[in-house]
Amino acid sequence: MTDAAELKRRTAQLLAEHPPAHTDPADFLKARFDAGLAWVHYPEGLGGLGAPRSLQAAVDAELAAAGAPDNDPRRIGIGLGMAAPTILRYGTEEQKRRFLRPLWVGEEVWCQLFSEPGAGSDLAALGTRAVREAGGDWIVNGQKVWTSSAHVARWAILIARTDPDLPKHAGITYFVCDMTDPGVEVRPLRQITGEAEFNEVFLTDVRIPDAHRLGDVGDGWRVAQTTLMNERVSIGGMRLPREGGMIGPVSKTWRERPELRTHDLHQRLLKLWVEAEAARLTGERLRQQLVAGQPGYEGSGMKLAFARLNQEISGLEVELRGEEGLLYDDWTMRRPELVDFTGRDAGYRYLRSKGNSIEGGTSEVLLNIVAERVLGLPSEPRTDKDVAWKDLAR
Repeated sequence: MTDAAELKRRTAQLLAEHPPAHTDPADFLKARFDAGLAWVHYPEGLGGLGAPRSLQAAVDAELAAAGAPDNDPRRIGIGLGMAAPTILRYGTEEQKRRFLRPLWVGEEVWCQLFSEPGAGSDLAALGTRAVREAGGDWIVNGQKVWTSSAHVARWAILIARTDPDLPKHAGITYFVCDMTDPGVEVRPLRQITGEAEFNEVFLTDVRIPDAHRLGDVGDGWRVAQTTLMNERVSIGGMRLPREGGMIGPVSKTWRERPELRTHDLHQRLLKLWVEAEAARLTGERLRQQLVAGQPGYEGSGMKLAFARLNQEISGLEVELRGEEGLLYDDWTMRRPELVDFTGRDAGYRYLRSKGNSIEGGTSEVLLNIVAERVLGLPSEPRTDKDVAWKDLAR
């Protein structure tokens, strides 16, 4: 197994052979992937060296100090945080070698085709159908919704129903869908912020080769659990410095604008500052636990805390700013590639944070997951658990 000294040597060699100041950023990122320094815990040949995951931070720090470019992880977060670990765990060798390098380098953006108009919180009720032809290809028809980055994505991770005669959690299969294929239509969904960061996606006779199936036929729900657990860790467990995230702007305003302070706001800010710091440190502990293997359901708890804190902190910031807090910088209809919480004004943070308790699993669903999977409490009664999907009331 590669140790810290070997990683340091490889990092120095990469910087010597590809000086960041004189190397095209894309070429540097490709060389970094090929050197096994992209995600060091991945296998050799797939951007890693089979090293302990805990050593990644040291590699990242050395490269950042040398001025090396990063792969703009916010822009390709779905690929990095959801598609990649799922492909690594369930993909064929051919799939891993085809998809992981351009995904990490940022040449190909990914999106997630999971939620549907009638299957959001109850994702297993999804109705998008995939029917296999005699030649082996799958023909997919259906509609997906709340799809971040669909307007810029080349690939999508997709779950579809392949056997309606089985109960809803069975009969689902997991695919990789080419977003440039005929029959894929992406339409913007304008949000409360004025932007169309999300999309709805219509799939009409989309042909997916069986070679783009992840996992066994009918095993899509199990494969999707890997995606969902990684999604919640990536949303709720982001690495932040102290006063990173939403607590940073309101703390800065408090220090710089003493005329806005009141005793009540002071008490609320102190409480939220402590909670934000506790959540940040809990996220660090969660990432350390990931070194040992796959993410657990604790990520659901982190995502819950992230949503609640963002909404409370942004509400406090609007109150602190008074009349200024009611202003909004720009209602222009845009289709952004990423969410920028700290680069916009207080009004944007307040409005955009409302979506945090919906995206990536609603807070209500996550509370059930934490209760049942983390605390071991009895499951809620589910009368449809053993009923064929085609027989469910809709």
